[in-house]
Amino acid sequence: MKVNLQAVNFNAKDELVEFVEEKLGKLDQFYDQIVAADVFLKLDNSNSKENKIVEVRLQVPGDDIVVSKEGQTFEEVINLSVDTLKRLVIKKKEKMMKK
Repeated sequence: MKVNLQAVNFNAKDELVEFVEEKLGKLDQFYDQIVAADVFLKLDNSNSKENKIVEVRLQVPGDDIVVSKEGQTFEEVINLSVDTLKRLVIKKKEKMMKK
């Protein structure tokens, strides 16, 4: 799976990029037809502590899977996003197998 990462309003460190690629790479074991993942890391300018926003769009046959989460750290939000994506990918795979 190809991972396209864009950081909005900041420059992402290499460690963060590797963390994202590692976490998203694990989704291949649940559904092998994932073509690519578009990841948007955004830093909200609000005074709130939960100003880190992650949007992930998985390109799969049929409708794409999109998840958007926010939290205090990018690592926390990425983990939440991957957990949600895992559930949605398994659901999509089961739906495809029924057809």
